[in-house]
Amino acid sequence: MSQQLNVNVLIPIPDDQVVISKVEFQELKKQELTGVYWSMKDLEARVKKKNDWINKNILLPTRFRKILDYETGGFVFYPQGKGQTWSFQAKKMAEFLDKNFSDIFIESTKRK
Repeated sequence: MSQQLNVNVLIPIPDDQVVISKVEFQELKKQELTGVYWSMKDLEARVKKKNDWINKNILLPTRFRKILDYETGGFVFYPQGKGQTWSFQAKKMAEFLDKNFSDIFIESTKRK
């Protein structure tokens, strides 16, 4: 027969740290991107791909642009003139990338 030992352990938590539930942590992570805007450099860092790949496989294909472009109710500002830069609502763009992961990579394999 196996033996069992019941032990109570006191673990001190430093004053500069807190313990929260996993659910609460996930909610805080979601809120982390609220009100944040990404540049193209930010998006490159997020998806670990260069500008050309992002344009070709995410931003310019018509089926994605219809969803993304702010002019059609989306959350991406497409630069239209010299001096303008890309701007992305971070939270919505992150959600789009997660939701459309397989479609994005299907798109990229079609173009090879």
